[in-house]
Parts: sequence; C-alpha cells; structure tokens
Amino acid sequence: MRISAFTPFKYKSFRFQWLADLATSWAFDMEGLILGWYILVETHSVLMLTIFASLQYVGTLLAPMFGVMGDRLGHRLILSVMRSLYAVLATTLMISAFMAWTTPYLVLIVAGLMGLVRPSDIGMRSALVGEIMPHEQLMGAMSIQRTTQDSARVAGALTGAGLVASLGMAWAYSCVVLFYLSSVILTILAGRNAIKIADRVNASSGESAWFDLRRGAIYTWQAPHLRATMLFAFLLNLTAFPLFTGLMPYVAKEVYGANQTVLGYMVGAGASGALLGSIIMSRFGDSFRSARAMLGFGAAWLFMILIFAHTHGPDTGIPILFVAGCMQTMGLIPINALLLRTSDQSYRGRIMGIRMLAIYGNLPGLILAGPLIVSLGYSRMAACYCLFGIMMTILIAWYWRHSLWFPNAIANRR
Repeated sequence: MRISAFTPFKYKSFRFQWLADLATSWAFDMEGLILGWYILVETHSVLMLTIFASLQYVGTLLAPMFGVMGDRLGHRLILSVMRSLYAVLATTLMISAFMAWTTPYLVLIVAGLMGLVRPSDIGMRSALVGEIMPHEQLMGAMSIQRTTQDSARVAGALTGAGLVASLGMAWAYSCVVLFYLSSVILTILAGRNAIKIADRVNASSGESAWFDLRRGAIYTWQAPHLRATMLFAFLLNLTAFPLFTGLMPYVAKEVYGANQTVLGYMVGAGASGALLGSIIMSRFGDSFRSARAMLGFGAAWLFMILIFAHTHGPDTGIPILFVAGCMQTMGLIPINALLLRTSDQSYRGRIMGIRMLAIYGNLPGLILAGPLIVSLGYSRMAACYCLFGIMMTILIAWYWRHSLWFPNAIANRR
C-alpha cells in the first residue's frame, strides 16, 4: 500500500521541525539574494560575487564534527545553537544597514562567520528526520522536508528581490532576522527527541569526539555505496550548483541585462521546478530505486543547465530553469534517503556531516568560474562544467555498477 505524502505530519516533532526548517530556508535564500545583489552592485565584480558565494561554504570542513556532537548531545540541541548564531549575525548586519555602516567587506566578514556554521544545517536537519521517521517513510519524509528549501527559493527569491527594490536593503534584511528568530523558537518547541540516541552513542563509545569522527569516516569509506554516493554529491556541488545558484546574479545582470526583479523570477522559476520535483518524490519516491534515481536525475539536471547556459534572455531561460529545478530535487532527495536508509542509526549524524563535506565542491567550482568566464565567456565555461559532470556521472555509474546500478544492490533496495 502506498504511503500518503502527508503521513510525516502525523508526528508532532516533524511538524515543528518542518516549520523551523521552512523559516531557516526562507532566511537563507532571502539573505543570499539580498547580499549577493548588494555585492555585485557595489563592486561591479563577478570575482567578488564568487568570493561572497564561496564564503558561505567555508565551514563545510566542520560539518563532520557537528555530526559527532549531534550524535553525542542530540541533533536538536546543536541545531538550536546554530540557528541562534544565525540570528545574532543577521541582527548585527541589519543594525549596520540601518546605521548606513554597511560595506562590501563587512558583508564578506558576516558571510564568512555564517559560513562556518551554515553548511552543517542541512545535514543536521536530515539526520533529525532519520531519527523521527520509520525506515519505510524516509523517502517521503525527506521529500516533504526538501520542500522547505524549494519553497524558500520561490518565496525567498521573489520576496527578497521585491523588498530590496521597494524598501531598500535595511528593511528587506529585517525580514531575514525575523525568520531566523522564528526558526530558533520553533526548533526549541519541537522537543528533544534525539536525546536517547545521543545517550546511547555516549555510553557505547567512551572515547573522544575525534575518535568518533574517525570511526564514522572509516564506516563510510568501507561501504562502497556510501563512498560512491559521497563522490557523486561532491561532483554535483563542483559542477551544477555554482551555475544554478551562485552565478545567477551574473547571468541576470551581465548576460540578460536585467534587474533584480528578473533575477527573482529566474531563481523563483528554478525553485518552483524544484518544489514540483519534491512533491513528485513525496508521492512517488518509493517507486524509484534510490541510486539509479540520483544518477539519472543528476545527469538530467546537468543537461538542462547546459541548455540554459546557451539562452540569451529570460523568456527562454526561465522555462528551462523550471525543468532544471525539477531534475535537481529528484536527483538530490535520493542521495540523503539512500545515506539514511543504508547506515546504522548511531552513525547518522556523522554520515550526514561527512555528506556535507561534498559542499566543498562549490569552492573550487565558484572560484574557477570567475577567471574562466573572463577568458572563455559564460556559455563556454558552463558547457565545460556540465559536460565534465555528465561524463563523470557515467563513469561513477559504470565503476560502482555493482553497488549503485544493479537492482539488487543495497543502495537500490526499497
């Protein structure tokens, strides 16, 4: 019998967590759009834009340690502390905007501090879903949880762009602060469902956090399907994400010659497609084999970005972004579901923390994009990224075919 897409909401902890994740995701996307546009307008430099985008991922190396602390102390507690820090940093930047003290360098400093913690948020919330939901409902729950990010990209992009255009940066950023504060309160209200598992990890290990981290890394490395999935996640962050997120302000302003409102429509189109993909996976995700779905839809995402990179205006680019967004979530959701389904529950925080290391692919992807755009142009640079990503996806599927492609592989079990 097919499980209802709304079944996860029967769990009180999931309902509160979903709302908290929604508020956090809305704040993330509004903040990225507001500050990204500010940096581009103030500096007129695509290099500064890529540096700003890269700073949001500098703390990815810390994600596995956040996972260890989540396994030990409870993922909910760690998540609450992280989100409190977001609120403090955002409030600082909001005050500076009202006082007219804001400079591109101050924005980069705040982005760097936020980037020390922010990459671990998605891993922590995913590990928490793994603790709340039964095994057979994980794909649906992960899909519903993913809608918090996708809906935020729709509403956050359109709202953020509209608020900046009509009210200015200071008042627009005030909304970001309100969302962060709401996320802290909702995360605390969701309860402390992770404590029992955390206590069990503490009692069983009796070792240092570094020992637990090393054990989690060994556990991941020794499982071929986990190792291959981590590599594929890194590949998507290296090739697809810089084009689909970090460089959107550049495409809107320099390629299309448009303003921030059109940028909002572009980001919103990709996010709307992603939201549709999440809804499809929440209803039919259990029909797909996880590893095959992540490889197939991941390659389709890269292909759609390749087509988008050769458009010359928003009239053709926006519909393609919609389809690309749909392929994105249908490829990403199976990655986290696969990792949670096929790993021991006492390792889930560390597994998702290690999974977040894949975000580091954004750093070389974004940093290399700036000089490549200058030398090759945007379209050729994007073509290089996408074709490389598709070829590597095929290679991963072939090399780990026994672990990722065959129907009876552990990564494909429903």
